[in-house]
Amino acid sequence: MATNLTSSLRSTQVLRFVPVLSSLCVIIGVAWLLLLPLEDYSRKTYISENALLPGQVHTYFGGSEQNVFRAYRNEVSALGVNASVGGEMAEKIGGILTASGLKVGRQKYSYTAAGEEYHGENVYAVLQAPRGDATEAIVLCAAWINMDGLLNESGVALVLTLARYLKRWSLWSKDIIFLIASDSRAGPQAWVDAYHDMHSGAVSSLPLKSGAIQGVVVVDYPSVQSFDSLHIVYDGINGQLPNLDLINTAVRIASGQMGIRTTLQEMWQHDDKYADRLRTMLRGMMNQGLGHASGAHSSFIPYHIDAITLQAYGEGRHDETTLGRTVESLLRSLNNLLEHFHQSFFFYLLMANRRFVSIGTYLPSAMLIAVNFTFAAIGLWIETGRAKAKPIPLVSEKGEGETTTLLQDGFEASPQIVERVERPMLLPLAFIIGVHSLGFIPLYLFNNLDEKNFTPVFYAFTIANVFLPPLLSTLFTLTFHPTATHFRLIKCFSLLTLGMFLSALATLNFSLSFMIGLCSVPFTFIRPFPQTRWSAGLFSLLLLQGLTPTSALVAIAYYWGESVSGILKEAAFGWVVWGMWTQVFVWCVWWPTWIVVGVLACASWSLEEEDEKEKEEGLYVKKLL
Repeated sequence: MATNLTSSLRSTQVLRFVPVLSSLCVIIGVAWLLLLPLEDYSRKTYISENALLPGQVHTYFGGSEQNVFRAYRNEVSALGVNASVGGEMAEKIGGILTASGLKVGRQKYSYTAAGEEYHGENVYAVLQAPRGDATEAIVLCAAWINMDGLLNESGVALVLTLARYLKRWSLWSKDIIFLIASDSRAGPQAWVDAYHDMHSGAVSSLPLKSGAIQGVVVVDYPSVQSFDSLHIVYDGINGQLPNLDLINTAVRIASGQMGIRTTLQEMWQHDDKYADRLRTMLRGMMNQGLGHASGAHSSFIPYHIDAITLQAYGEGRHDETTLGRTVESLLRSLNNLLEHFHQSFFFYLLMANRRFVSIGTYLPSAMLIAVNFTFAAIGLWIETGRAKAKPIPLVSEKGEGETTTLLQDGFEASPQIVERVERPMLLPLAFIIGVHSLGFIPLYLFNNLDEKNFTPVFYAFTIANVFLPPLLSTLFTLTFHPTATHFRLIKCFSLLTLGMFLSALATLNFSLSFMIGLCSVPFTFIRPFPQTRWSAGLFSLLLLQGLTPTSALVAIAYYWGESVSGILKEAAFGWVVWGMWTQVFVWCVWWPTWIVVGVLACASWSLEEEDEKEKEEGLYVKKLL
């Protein structure tokens, strides 16, 4: 009996520290992230693969090639933006590549997302390596229309010029594929899917192929003027990143060999101080967390192909010759690779062009946020199975049925036995499964509706979110008459599921796990309140309305300067074309947990009697021991 009473007391004491422990996990996790930009917690970038030898070769692009470049740029400008849809672009560019002595292939594709059809035609050419056996290849790509919807005049012209120029050299040990994609979003995805025979019926097969692709360089240069800096875009689909050696090589060549200032995450002015490092890191986390494509390079990364986009920015002293030499030197470095990128980091956060943190340094911050939910779930599990004391009738000299009174430290009590409560598992588990199944409704709707229906359906869904928790709480309470233990177990299982998914997600997409976890922190502390404390329940409901995924969607639309329907359209396009799974975690993990916590906040039943009973039992255990 003494052992059981001691266990009961210890569990009571542990429960007091669970909220404190959860709070500490959140505070330390956020503080950990904010410390990363400091000198002591981040590292300077370095080249792990010595065979790359960035910037160690002399480049010869220039001279008469400028005249060729200007001629090609005039040809591109004359075709215009709409030439990529009707096949006119593929016909003209294919003729230019054929005239350069290269084997040319064309590919048509068509996708349907959010009620809109995306179609076009890619054209590409293969430069067979004089010193290779066609087992490895490098891709040099330029999209006809860039991510901003602009005609990539100088970018396409530069790739065509380099195709003509690089064919003269006999030093290549890897094939070079020159790809002119119809656009930056669907075109590269259709091409790389067909290259690996993973395309659907609406995407044509490729007539020409080469070996395994070792690296991809995308040129984005829509302007006809000289540029000031080179913006390196590296974010991939679903938060995947290229090998850090590729980014470091591009930075070394551009800034070291060519004297071009390099920037990341649209940080056009960066003084390498704490504030700019933090902003660069947070911008990178936002792009990684959303999981969308940031350029034509993004479609290659899910196939374990390291790819980046070199984007010319601003007005300055650098022209197409400098950019062409940069690309030439970068291709020479990729040509030196003896094997696929593997030595450097695939999981990292960049905070400057020469400063980063690896996964071993930043991962604990997201893990601590996720562990906060697990600790809260463990506390609720202990609370629902705490030992309870009951009096034992004893036989005394006075007769049967009488109880002997014990005195302990001046308190009067009866001898008791300790019984462990059996947890009712069926109802809480069924409720959790049912609520998480509801997540497939918005997942299906927002990925299959037409664009014109996004706005009314979104606002209707937002209004439904206001009434859904009270409605479910009322129906659940009137139908099944749950007790306080049922609701504690429901919250226990919900937080345990959330913590489990976020912990697994942190290793795949750290930023998405951290953002969802941070928005879900109040879920740990919101609980059912009795009728006498209706104001606390009302405050919890108001707080929850700001933590719903719909509110996050509005915030993202404001951050991007887009409409809500535009964000939903992009998400639907990503689901169909890119294979984005950000929506799965939002609608099938985050949103159901929000509903469960909302139901708990709306639950209103008579808890006074149970609370008083628990207080008396806890007081007895304390007095007896």
